[in-house]
Amino acid sequence: MGFKTDYARVHGSGSAGEGAHHWWSQRITSVALIPLTLLFIIPFGRALGSGYDAFVATYSNLWHALVAVLFIIAVFAHLQQGLQTVLEDYVPNKSARTVALVANTLLCWAFGVAGVLSVASVLFSA
Repeated sequence: MGFKTDYARVHGSGSAGEGAHHWWSQRITSVALIPLTLLFIIPFGRALGSGYDAFVATYSNLWHALVAVLFIIAVFAHLQQGLQTVLEDYVPNKSARTVALVANTLLCWAFGVAGVLSVASVLFSA
């Protein structure tokens, strides 16, 4: 038995203690994706129809590779957070929700790492 009131024990922790961080993180990634998408789409669009050699030439440039890596990281971080919110809100079974949340995290990390390694392999092979 403590001497704190009920309000003092729960003040600032939210429902699970992570709500504000998750909210801010999702907003930061969404704002970061605005310029990153524009900076990613322009060189990607130029290299898209030109064949493999043009693609390698584009992403062997350090600036284009860096933008692509930042874009991939921001996309999969934002995707993971958005899917987490959907799963927490709409999957009623707690065990199914836990499995889905773990799968969501693992798949987003796996695809993000695969994307970063792909860009790195093009950058360092040229």
